[in-house]
Amino acid sequence: MSYLSDNYVEETRFGFWFLRSHTWQHHVLRVAINDLRSLFSTPLPSNPVLLDAGCGQGKSFQYLRQVFAPQRLIGVDADPHSLDLSREEAARQGMAVELIGSDCATLAVPDASVDLLFCHQTFHHLVEQEKALAEFYRVLKPGGYLMFAESTEAYIDTWVIRWLFRHPMHVQKSAAQYLEMIREQGFQFEARNVSYPYLWWSRAKDFGLLERFGLRRAKPFGEREETLVNVVARKPVEGAIG
Repeated sequence: MSYLSDNYVEETRFGFWFLRSHTWQHHVLRVAINDLRSLFSTPLPSNPVLLDAGCGQGKSFQYLRQVFAPQRLIGVDADPHSLDLSREEAARQGMAVELIGSDCATLAVPDASVDLLFCHQTFHHLVEQEKALAEFYRVLKPGGYLMFAESTEAYIDTWVIRWLFRHPMHVQKSAAQYLEMIREQGFQFEARNVSYPYLWWSRAKDFGLLERFGLRRAKPFGEREETLVNVVARKPVEGAIG
C-alpha cells in the first residue's frame, strides 16, 4: 500500500542511494542532531515520546537514541519501501520503533501525544508545508518541542541539487521564511534556539573548496545567503503568558 500523495515529491534514484551513504549518516544526520541538541535552552523531557517525521530509511534512529534517549520512538514516512528499510535498520540497531505509513500533512498520530518531534530535511519535499506544520503542532504536547533542520532555497535552487535530486521548487523558502512560518503556526523560540550551519556540503556551487584552499574568504553570518537553518521551537504550555 502506498501512502504517497501529491503533498510529497519522491526522491530520485541517486537521492535514495545517497540517504544510505556514510556521508549522509555521519556528515548530515549526526551533525544536525547534535546541533539541535545544543539549541535547547531548557532541560530535555525525560523518557520522551519522540516522533521522527519523514524517517526515510531509519538512519537517524541510532543517533536519536544516543542523544535523546526516548522511551518510545515513532517513525513516520509516506514511502512504503523506505518504511521497509527503516524496519530493517531498527532491527539491526536492536531498537523498538513504531513505524507508521502516513503523509506529514495527515499524521496518523493522536493529538498531544508527542514530546519531541524531529523533522530533518523533510520539509523541502513537501508541497503542503503549512498543513504539515499544523499537524506537527497538533500532535505535540503543550510544552513539547519541534526540532526542525532544513535546507533553504539558496541550497535547493542550485544546478547540482536540481540535477541530482527532485524537489517542489515553488515551495522552497529562505531561512527567514521558514522561521516566520514556524512562528506563525504558534511555536515559540528565541535567537539562541536557532542556528545557521554553513557546512561544506551545503555550499553546492563549489562545496567550499575555494575556501579550503585559501582562495576565498568564507563569508560570515549576515553577509551570505544561508543554506541551512536549524531551530528548536516549543509549543506553548496551556495557560502560559508570552
